Amino acid sequence: MELLFVTVIGAAIGAVFRYILPRRNTYGALLLPAVAAAAAAVVWVALLWGLRLSFDGTWIWVASLSAALLASIATAVLLPRSRTEHDARRLIELGAK
Repeated sequence: MELLFVTVIGAAIGAVFRYILPRRNTYGALLLPAVAAAAAAVVWVALLWGLRLSFDGTWIWVASLSAALLASIATAVLLPRSRTEHDARRLIELGAK
């Protein structure tokens, strides 16, 4: 049950950062919530099964939600940069033909 909670909270973190960070017109509306939810769920399961942390412990929540936060910020910062560069290269290629 806690895995569901951490995934939903992670998606909410991604949704909030979707509207806080700039250049959101370069990616879809559900990308950041999906990336954040996936990161939170993966870290949660890795800590629960791999390191045998307790599901009601503080550090498993902190690590999982921090992973969601960092994944959504990294995606929102890196993706628009590479998308803009790719679009510029593609525009030059199409203009040359």
